[in-house]
Amino acid sequence: MAMTAAAALPKSGSPVWRRFRESLRRHPTAIVGGVVLLLMILIAIFAPWLGSIDPQAVAPIRRLKPPSAEFWFGSDMLGRDVYSRVLYGARVSLAVGIAVAVLSTLLGLAIGLVTGFVRWLDAIVMRVMDGLMSIPPVLLAIALIALTRASVENVIAAITLAEVPRVVRLVRSLVLTLREQPYVEAAVAAGTTLPRILVRHILPNTMAPLLVQATYVCASAMITEAILSFIGAGTPPNIPSWGNIMAEARSLFQIAGYLILFPGIFLSLTVLAVNLLGDGMRDALDPRLARRM
Repeated sequence: MAMTAAAALPKSGSPVWRRFRESLRRHPTAIVGGVVLLLMILIAIFAPWLGSIDPQAVAPIRRLKPPSAEFWFGSDMLGRDVYSRVLYGARVSLAVGIAVAVLSTLLGLAIGLVTGFVRWLDAIVMRVMDGLMSIPPVLLAIALIALTRASVENVIAAITLAEVPRVVRLVRSLVLTLREQPYVEAAVAAGTTLPRILVRHILPNTMAPLLVQATYVCASAMITEAILSFIGAGTPPNIPSWGNIMAEARSLFQIAGYLILFPGIFLSLTVLAVNLLGDGMRDALDPRLARRM
């Protein structure tokens, strides 16, 4: 019997990609998270065109205007448009979250690969990581920023240093398991150099959980940045960020609650979107969860 043309054609896409698509169909919340996150990124990119008024423009005559057709999110105590300030605040939060996720992932990956495979270095480095993890991230970031000046770059550096130990411990635990696998032992017995073993045999097997961890680091960094800005230890007050907007309005919460409501909603939606995307990636990339489902 002749095969039909449709049956003769091979299925397109790799098994991993097909499993990823099937997992996303089973987890629509991941799609929702990705769409919301993409929307927030577009808002941050096109903030100069979406914002109706300069976020730094001061006009005391229009101070504390409630939300209306003229001021969609109202105006603050200096007459600045809250809508424009919230849009520009997306730039700061997303920039901090993405930068911290990338930097802490790269640093944690490099340190975790080496310490997990080199036994004598493991004991030294991990004691330093344990010491850093014993300090709450917010307190560690406050201490580091207190030694420098308030700026977005210093906030990114402080939060990155607080998040690196968590990435290191994740990568180290994966390497400790992978180095006992037969193919790694065979590579060591064959005289393969350490850099080649790490890059060719260890690194590819750490990428899936590392990507998932990066999403959680991004969400945690945005919350930490908002906390630091809210208590006055984060980005400078002249830079509109969601934490700064809420910090400036805390004394007016009872008479102008919208000043905290709108930046709080944007921050919550962004963090929720990143977490939903991370959960979907975890379910899609973990073969054990895929077999169970």
